[in-house]
Amino acid sequence: MNKPSEHPPAAGETKFSRQVGEQAARKLRAQRHATQTIWSGLGMMGMVGWSVAIPTLLGAALGIWLDKHVHTSHSWTLALLAVGLGLGCWLAWYWVDKEDKAINAPEEEKEHE
Repeated sequence: MNKPSEHPPAAGETKFSRQVGEQAARKLRAQRHATQTIWSGLGMMGMVGWSVAIPTLLGAALGIWLDKHVHTSHSWTLALLAVGLGLGCWLAWYWVDKEDKAINAPEEEKEHE
């Protein structure tokens, strides 16, 4: 984390003043990133919730319709509810993974520079 600076010190700049400047810059970046993260986190919670809720409800609705029109010994409602829930969980995982990669990509690029 505390890697040495890669640029030569400027005239009159000490190692301590360079470290303080780097810490201040990191703190400012973290503060800007925290505000963005809070709002994107709230948006992501909504996206994850809808990603799970919509397929689950659609599966249940289709199952209820099938149970009324197709008479079988098993429950279409329960089966399609489980399928919708599974699909919704997979969609939620997909969105969270995609956002995690988008958030961490700039940080990883800076570390490799």
